[in-house]
Parts: sequence; C-alpha cells; structure tokens
Amino acid sequence: MPNAFPMRLYNTLAHRLEEFAPLEPGHVRMYNCGPTVYGDQHVGNYRTFAFADTMRRWFEYKRWKVSQIVNITDVGHLTQDDIEAGEDKIVVEARKRGWTALQVAEHFMERFYRDRKTLLLRDPMKFTRATEHIPEMIALIRALLDKGFAYAVGGNVYFDVAKFPSYGRLSGNSLETLKAGARIEINPEKRHPADFALWKTDEKHLMQWDAPWGRGFPGWHIECSAMGMKYLGETFDLHTGGEDNIFPHHECEIAQSEAATGRPFVRFWVHARHLMWEGQKISKSLGNVFLVQDCIDKGYSPEEIRYTLVRTRYSQRVNFSWSLFDDSKAALRRLVEFKRRLQEAAGSPTTSVALELERIRKDFEERMDDDLDVAGALGVLHSFAQEGNKALDAGLAGERARAALGQVDRFDEVFGILGARADEAVPAEVQALAREREEARKRKDFKASDAARERIKSLGWSVEDTKEGPKFRRL
Repeated sequence: MPNAFPMRLYNTLAHRLEEFAPLEPGHVRMYNCGPTVYGDQHVGNYRTFAFADTMRRWFEYKRWKVSQIVNITDVGHLTQDDIEAGEDKIVVEARKRGWTALQVAEHFMERFYRDRKTLLLRDPMKFTRATEHIPEMIALIRALLDKGFAYAVGGNVYFDVAKFPSYGRLSGNSLETLKAGARIEINPEKRHPADFALWKTDEKHLMQWDAPWGRGFPGWHIECSAMGMKYLGETFDLHTGGEDNIFPHHECEIAQSEAATGRPFVRFWVHARHLMWEGQKISKSLGNVFLVQDCIDKGYSPEEIRYTLVRTRYSQRVNFSWSLFDDSKAALRRLVEFKRRLQEAAGSPTTSVALELERIRKDFEERMDDDLDVAGALGVLHSFAQEGNKALDAGLAGERARAALGQVDRFDEVFGILGARADEAVPAEVQALAREREEARKRKDFKASDAARERIKSLGWSVEDTKEGPKFRRL
C-alpha cells in the first residue's frame, strides 16, 4: 500500500525543502532536460538521467501516474550559450565529421537511446525533439513580441530581461550583477547584456526555418518552454536537470514562459549535483570521460553501473572512481544472493520464523520521501538483507519467505537493480560443465573437476555444492 508520509523535495526556486504533492492528485507532470546530441553522453550525464528515472519510479511506487517528458536538443545549443555567441554544437560536429547536422543528431540520439536501455531507464511518455516543434516555438516567440517582452533586431529576437522583474530568483543573479559581470564585447543589438536570444539568424547555419522576423533557428532556452507547455500544460509539477542548467537555461525558461502566459511555469525545480571523477571535473582534456560502454568493457554489468549512479542522494556531489564501481559490485552481489535465498526458501513449507516487514517498509518509504534519500533507502535494503539472512538461517520459508521476496521486489521497483540478475537463467553450457565437474569428483579426478570449475568461473558463474545439489550464482 502507498505510504502516508508527506514527501519533501529541495525546490531550487524556493531555496528550501518543501512538501511535494502533484497539482492534480495522483498525477505528476515532469519535464527532464535531456541531451544535446552532438556527442556521446558520459557517466556523469547519466547520473542526472538516472536520478530523474529514480524519481519517476518513486512516484510510480506511490501509485501516482507520471507524465514524463525527456527533451532532445538537436538544434540551437551554442558553444557559448551563456553569452549567446559561438556556433551550434551540432553544426560544429557535423563540419568535423563531414556529415549533415541531421546525421549527427540521429547518430548520437540512437546511442543515447541504446545507453538508456542498457541502464534500465524507463521510457518517458515522449522524447521531444526540438526540430519537430519549431511551429510551437515560433508561436511562443510571437506571443512574447506581442506582449512587449521581446524585441526583434535585424532578424534576431531577444527577450528583454528588464521587463521581467523576478528574473534571477532561481539562480540568485540580479540584473545589476549580470551587467557588471558582462564581457567587454557586449552585443550591440541587446538592450541589456543579460537579454537572451529567442531566435537567431545566421546564413552559415546548417539548419534553417522560416519565421515572420527572418529565416533562422531557435535559441536553446525557448525550446524547452515550448515543448514542456505543449505536453504538460502552462503550469506543471516538476522540472529536473543538472546544476549547470540553473543559469542561464532554466532561469530563462521561467522568464519567457511566465511572461507569455502570466502563470507560474513550474512548481518544483530539482537539480542534481555534478559528478567528479577521482576528485576532478570530468573533461576530455583530463582524459577522464568514460562512457557506459567503457564501464561494460571493464566488466561491470548494467545493474552494477546503475547501482553506482543512483546510490547517492541527487543533491550531493559524487566522487566516482573504479573502486566505487567495485564497491557497488560487492554490495549488489549481497543483495542478489539474499534474493536468491528467498526464492529458494519460498518453495518450502511455511515455518514460524518471520520478519518485521511493516517496520522495514516504513523505514524505506520515510527515507525516500525525505528528498529522495536513496543512500538511506539502500541502507534499509541492506539491513533488510542482513536481518533476512539471519531469519533464513533460522528457517524462514514458505509463505513468509514469499512475503519477504515480494517486499524486495517492491523496493526494487524504485532502483531497478535486482530483477534481471537474480532471475537470470543458468546457461546450458554452465550446467553441462557442472555435470562434468560432478562426474569428475565421483571419479576422484580432481584435476578435471578443478578445470571444470575454472571454466564455469570464466563464463561468469560460480557453483556451490549443497545437500540439494549444485547451486549457481552469477559473478
């Protein structure tokens, strides 16, 4: 049954923890900033995506319907978006590879989808591509021009931040601070250095659309406002992203959306902290950019990678390393083994040994409702495994083992780390080698027996001799 504890989230807009409940009871509308598809996403990016997936899973655990949008930025994200200068990131990559911009976007978008499936991220209601929503962006820009919040200069359209007094409340930036910190080369078209582009014209740009004020392409910020409001409404519950999105991207989203509608845009803004690698920022120059496939190639399973990504509360900075992945591998192995033991015990007659499942459930739910304290919730799950193993040693079985197994599966709806591994079928080759090993042991041919065991190990499995026969475990 769903828990009755109030859920709290840290709302960046309010700069404090606030009680969260969806605007429409039982139905959460959430928008997650997705990738700009000019290159592969690294594990630091996937920490943010996995956090959004865990949040969505928690809402579904609570039996809330979730309408989730994940955007794909396939045009408009410039190499220097903070000052509306530079080139479109996808155009730069297209020129480098000798591809069209569309080929670049399609290539890296498919790799993003592949990695999401590898990491067991649930599909959203819709992946929204910027290039498929140009009419919505043009309509939003037209509304801002009509209301006097935007101005056109030579085919470019800018948002007038001075017309929106609350600009800066998300990030804490004031217009005075932004003006004082502006670069020396101020764009002469702008009325204020912080004014941001809604539409840009550039005859060299590889992607162009007709608009009333000139043929060009949209600014990065207008895309998310147009797509979010189209599918989730003028006011919706949640918007997530990395902390680097707070300014300018999310600050600009709020300004242009609320200026156009006169209504609050998003109720809760929730941001994940950066991921470091061995104490350093992730960057190509430092050689510490690792992809999901790199982790797979080093021998980590998708569940182990996912465990590493979600094991820390989103609002805490994480210091990744290969040793952290090794810790995750060991921790996950203990949980998988606990689930395997419960599965075995579930088929035996019921005994009097029991676990305090209601207490464990409440502890887990209180942790998750406390600003998604996933570390605390995983701690409850590991304590559950310790208590459960003691109970299994004492004879827990039958109906009570099945109830405990159901609790484990219920918790794993949130984390998505146990199902595939614990239920994995033992390959026929491994089973055949186990039979060979058993025959060798009967013949007292221990050299052949050890060779079969090593072969089983090389295939990623271990075999344990028990009174009931050989028991297999995925390494």
